[in-house]
Amino acid sequence: MRDTIMYFTLAVNIICLFGLIAGVLMHSGRGGGLSDMFGGAGSTALGSTAAERNLTRITTVFGLLWIGTVVALSFLLVR
Repeated sequence: MRDTIMYFTLAVNIICLFGLIAGVLMHSGRGGGLSDMFGGAGSTALGSTAAERNLTRITTVFGLLWIGTVVALSFLLVR
């Protein structure tokens, strides 16, 4: 049973890792980020501020889940 929980936690960790990487890469730096990816000129029509805000929330959730699974794996790997 312990191995099953460990493998499930590891799978969630890897999924969160890739989600976190994708979320960080899609964020705007000094440029427009997500809004520039879709043309930039139509950024007001697409509501890019809402898209950026939702992207920030999703990235935060992925980050918190990743940290939680790392802590859980650290406890599961101690025998």
